[in-house]
Amino acid sequence: MLRSFLTVSSGTLASRLLGFVRDSVIAALLGAGPVADAFLAAFQLINVVRRLLAEGGLNAALVPAWLKTRDADGADAATAFAGRVLGTVSAIVIVAALVLGLVMPLVIAAIAPGFVGRDTLQLAVDDARLMLPYLAFAGPVTVIMALLNAQGRFALTAFSPLLFNIALISVMAVLLVRQHDPVQAALVMAATIGVAGFLQLSMLALRGAQFASPLRVAFDPEMRGFLGRAVPGMVASSAPQWLMVAGAVIASTSPSAVSWLYFANRLLELPLGIVGVAMGTVLIPEMTRAVRSGEHAAIAHAESRGLELAVGLALPATLGLMVLSTPIVRMLFEHGAFTAADTAATAQALIWLTLALPAHVLVKALSPAFFAREDTLTPLFATLKSIVVAIAAAFVVGHLFGANGIAAGIALGAWSNAASLIRKGAATFGFAIDADARRRLPRILAAALAMGVLLWLATGALPAAASHGLAQAASLLVLIAVGIAAYGLLLQLFGVTGWRETVNAIRQRHPA
Repeated sequence: MLRSFLTVSSGTLASRLLGFVRDSVIAALLGAGPVADAFLAAFQLINVVRRLLAEGGLNAALVPAWLKTRDADGADAATAFAGRVLGTVSAIVIVAALVLGLVMPLVIAAIAPGFVGRDTLQLAVDDARLMLPYLAFAGPVTVIMALLNAQGRFALTAFSPLLFNIALISVMAVLLVRQHDPVQAALVMAATIGVAGFLQLSMLALRGAQFASPLRVAFDPEMRGFLGRAVPGMVASSAPQWLMVAGAVIASTSPSAVSWLYFANRLLELPLGIVGVAMGTVLIPEMTRAVRSGEHAAIAHAESRGLELAVGLALPATLGLMVLSTPIVRMLFEHGAFTAADTAATAQALIWLTLALPAHVLVKALSPAFFAREDTLTPLFATLKSIVVAIAAAFVVGHLFGANGIAAGIALGAWSNAASLIRKGAATFGFAIDADARRRLPRILAAALAMGVLLWLATGALPAAASHGLAQAASLLVLIAVGIAAYGLLLQLFGVTGWRETVNAIRQRHPA
């Protein structure tokens, strides 16, 4: 599992790093005012659909269904089933994009009610409509990626999302050099998103379309049953993005709050993407095979390794982001129209929002246990409950503490989601954790806490905010590298893992 996990995580890391470059340029072009709020609200809407489809949602339903068809009826039946899924999903997303384009003013008013009566509403509607063509490409991209994942071919699906950010960064670099008007720049960037989706589809179709033929649009009982399982799983897999939309509903009434929360959340996307997306991509096939085999030891092994990876990467990331929130935000975003005041507000929101990260990753580790049993309703209900909790908490606490309170409300919603899955899983089938996990998890916690203390003590060595930007960036990167190295050393000293054990785990391969 670790070899596949590292493959997916490496691609996700590269994509997230490019995403930081992309968001840094967005901040420089648009700042954190009304134009940025409008663009980011529209982009957040499209991003939810993108994550709902392309980063684990549909994958969670399609992989078990495809493996079940292949094992029961053979490869030809699995290929025909995939062809029906590809054709049907493509048709659905095209129709959905057209309908959304027609009712977009109502959609933006619903997710950002604070924009109503302001020019920001029309700006957001225009941006969102230009982004909609991406949806027509996201559907087939998702199906092809899921088929490749089901066969253990993770490299192409892990690295193909790089094209999305490469296309946007290239266009934004031209806009930055030519210093376009912010409104025009936002419209050009919105239109580029559709082109980026086409590039990703073209890359995947050359390799993955052979696993889905012939293409058909079908709504027979088998397909309706599949969609009935897929849609709840897709919504549940996108819980972090839905919680951010819930936060944006409240934040839209405060100028710049949508932008501050967006940029703070982007910093969570790096660890969440590396761990969460990889967990959904790799652990679901692994868990499905274990559940289908009926072997208790195999199920316990998959659940234990997934939980160890989730905790082992989420905890140090959480503590690191909290300790280094201000210098990280300053290094990445304080350029051009993004001011020092925006940095301070974003960093404060990040501290509270980071409390949600362990819960988000825990949900990613727990959900495959339900998806592998073709239970997508339990994660769906947990997600819907968490959205209600987040909106209620953000409304109450946000009224008192502004963007910081909204971020805290989002964190409460995330922990509500994780707690619901823990209770339901324990009551329904019980989570099997082996002896190795029971031994390692407390030591992982101790290593993460020790690393956090070391980082906090070392922050005094960072240059002052008024010093040269390159000096700040170099010092911060060195500090992060030292923190990572210290955490690895602590894991080894505490007996969690060693170099030889890690290398052997990476070399292991699992059959498709």
